[in-house]
Amino acid sequence: MAPRKRPEAQKTPNVAARLRSKRSPRELEPEAKKLRVKGSGSSRRYDSGCLWAGLASLQVPPPSSSIVRALHQYKLGKAAWPSLQQGLQQSFLHSLASYRIFQKAAPFDRRATSLAWHPTHPSTLAVGSKGGDIMLWNFGIKEKPTFIKGIGAGGSITALKFNLLNTNQFFASSMEGTTRLQDFKGNTLRVFTSSDTCNVWFCSLDVSANSRMVVTGDNVGHVILLNTDGKELWNLRMHKKKVTHLALNPCCDWLLATASVDQTVKLWDLRQIRGKASFLYSLPHRHPVNSACFSPDGARLLTTDQKSEIRIYSASQWDCPLDLIPHPHRHFQHLTPIKATWHPRYNLIVVGRYPDPNFKSCAPYELRTIDVFDGSSGKMMCQLYDPESSGIISLNEFNPIGDTLASAMGYHILIWSQEEAKPWDENETH
Repeated sequence: MAPRKRPEAQKTPNVAARLRSKRSPRELEPEAKKLRVKGSGSSRRYDSGCLWAGLASLQVPPPSSSIVRALHQYKLGKAAWPSLQQGLQQSFLHSLASYRIFQKAAPFDRRATSLAWHPTHPSTLAVGSKGGDIMLWNFGIKEKPTFIKGIGAGGSITALKFNLLNTNQFFASSMEGTTRLQDFKGNTLRVFTSSDTCNVWFCSLDVSANSRMVVTGDNVGHVILLNTDGKELWNLRMHKKKVTHLALNPCCDWLLATASVDQTVKLWDLRQIRGKASFLYSLPHRHPVNSACFSPDGARLLTTDQKSEIRIYSASQWDCPLDLIPHPHRHFQHLTPIKATWHPRYNLIVVGRYPDPNFKSCAPYELRTIDVFDGSSGKMMCQLYDPESSGIISLNEFNPIGDTLASAMGYHILIWSQEEAKPWDENETH
């Protein structure tokens, strides 16, 4: 069945589209670079922060009244939890207007390839690089980050996960040909998988602390399931090509999603694996797929292809997309693949934009923004942009609390928050 496109997704307003006029592109360029938006008799200049794209249509009430009222109504039993959640989400969207980059680091000699927030410390982040370097960065303190040196070329960290049973440890998969458990002193505690050839490496990883399982995928389509003691439970070729992403459902960790460049996402019941044909659902895509991740409540699945589509699937009907969001994020060999992610508290999707002149809604001098979409309607709610950090932002992850955003932009790690922007010294994180 062909995915149903919603009108809201097709008519999503675009920041750069505001810059259109009857003048030539050459005349438009200075205004586009200054991010100047013309209104009826007024002009507003944006520096770093949030560029609104249709948020005014939400008619968000002032947070001071809406949240207090919503909580009061809920306490009295006059409001349902969904309406309270919607009020909280609208208030959060309103707060995004004040988000700024307040910390910035460029610790690697190659681009950043993976991000992972500490599960209990909201200002601590682990970052992996193309050269195999790993940085543990507590940006809330002045001390230098913990840095683990990689092997350089061929050592790319493809996925990072903190060990929830011991947060001084982390799991990592890499192009070096291993999936392993390490500590932040640089010690390898256990090697779960190791390829015997340089032609096979590991591209994806997920871990269940409850079931004590590790699952990892390689570049030729194999998925391997192990327990955390290192015992291999099975090793099957589940896809025809590279397994770019793996995700265990956070509410029922026997449900596994696998994404591949063979243009499919597959759902599996780990309790009933009998072979490569024993998937529950196969979700065909028009292009290779970069990622497939479950929502925090486990009820939806978000997929990002390698060109121009973000899809949302629902547990009510996994085999048919609930929504399809057109969005430019095409693949480029020397760019960390762009992956959309969920906000941990609200029904919001965050993803970096890679403007594509062949994309239907592309405007002259379109900006390389971070786009935030509503997960229910597919409508763009706002865009984040900083003219001092105007590169393509491939990875975006909110911390578990949901109040701070980490982004990977080439060699740079950006931290967005409501806090006032602070001066930084990139040499501190080298």
